[in-house]
Amino acid sequence: MVEVANKHSCLLGEGPVWDEKTNTICWVDIINGDIHELNPATGFFKTINVNSMVGAIAICTNGDFLAAIKEGLAIVKRETGELNLFSNPESHLPGNRFNDGKCDPEGRFWVGSMSIDELPDAGSLYVLDMNNQVAKKIEHTTISNGMAWSLDHQTFYYIDTPTLKVVAYDYEKSSGIITNPRTVITIDEKDGYPDGMTIDAEGMLWIAHWGGWQLTRWDPLTSEKLFSIPLPVANVTSCTFGGDNFQDLYITTAKKGLTEEELAQQSLAGNLFVWKNSGYKGLPVFKCKYFGHPAA
Repeated sequence: MVEVANKHSCLLGEGPVWDEKTNTICWVDIINGDIHELNPATGFFKTINVNSMVGAIAICTNGDFLAAIKEGLAIVKRETGELNLFSNPESHLPGNRFNDGKCDPEGRFWVGSMSIDELPDAGSLYVLDMNNQVAKKIEHTTISNGMAWSLDHQTFYYIDTPTLKVVAYDYEKSSGIITNPRTVITIDEKDGYPDGMTIDAEGMLWIAHWGGWQLTRWDPLTSEKLFSIPLPVANVTSCTFGGDNFQDLYITTAKKGLTEEELAQQSLAGNLFVWKNSGYKGLPVFKCKYFGHPAA
């Protein structure tokens, strides 16, 4: 069912994004500062190194990447790798880095920060809006991770990994305001910690489990776990749908934190996996709109 999509092994693979214009799956290796791009049909594989930890990427309307790197938010030219840093809401917090990030239905970029040493409550969730303004949305997070928006664009789902919860917020599309937080999914610690997340065309949430050897599918309206997909590696980090009909499920993994013995047992740790023709369908990712920064 699940197979290796690319044999390149990441230290901390994360943040997969499918680009339907180029038919490529893009993802990052956070610690090594790599942005990877793979065309599954042709085998074309490319890496851009940004010389900094890169927590997340989004695809801009012109095809370039918006990247959340250690030093802030930057535009990365897809063809040349040229990097243009334009904003850093945490310039006063050198011990932090950015982690997971995604675009919302209006093209705003949401991104969370965290302590490099994973100190509790050291991070926040930010949003970059249409006016090139960065606003703080959630404070005192620890490991900011999975994000998704409901099919009707009225609910925002969010994971702060150590809480073992998916929290839903009322989401106002026009303003980006989130209110009324409530827990809709609680993960059992023995199943691994919730990491990255995506939503499918039926409104169900798919959650990667760090330390859990699995990916799970949930109904956020009933809090029911529908099923789990076993993986041959412990640290499953995120997922997204891609392919011609968005029916291929791509899954990122990591080998960070594994002992020599564990690495020997998990030879595929850090690889990108795919479940082709999964029988489930995803949706195109939202693209980042330009916000008036110098790269516009």
